[in-house]
Amino acid sequence: MAILKLSISLLVLAATVAGIPGAAAPTGARWSWPLSPKPGVLRTFDPPDKPWLSGHRGVDLGPAFDGALVASPADGVVTFAGVVVDRPVLTIDHGDGLRSSFEPVTSELKPGDSVHKGQPIGSLAPGHCGGTPCLHWGVRRGEDYVNPLGFVEDLRPSILLPSD
Repeated sequence: MAILKLSISLLVLAATVAGIPGAAAPTGARWSWPLSPKPGVLRTFDPPDKPWLSGHRGVDLGPAFDGALVASPADGVVTFAGVVVDRPVLTIDHGDGLRSSFEPVTSELKPGDSVHKGQPIGSLAPGHCGGTPCLHWGVRRGEDYVNPLGFVEDLRPSILLPSD
């Protein structure tokens, strides 16, 4: 029985260290939510099987209201602030290959500006979730999209260990 418990514990530890999508932030430092109070998740992370296929490469957060302040989830540097298609987008490089993007967010920040965890980075604009105000938050590790919720919540599955 002790061997089984040890094996399960090692598997859980290996999954966390390997960076399985949804695992905690790789540096061990927790990020903060970009909306306050803690928002609900209106649409979950649903990455496509291939980069060119459709999918949902982030999460939609709400309830929010148009004009709500959006905060940086971690320290970083703004790398993009502009319009993509028809929506204002802000992207922050957090180091270690991690970048987060927010839309639709209007901001006075510009590329090269430093931001700190919890600092307001802009205001939520209308237009992403139809008539429901919401924030789309995406996170990339290198060129791969990862689940942003893994940086603010522990998404590892609960594991029941056998009793002695």
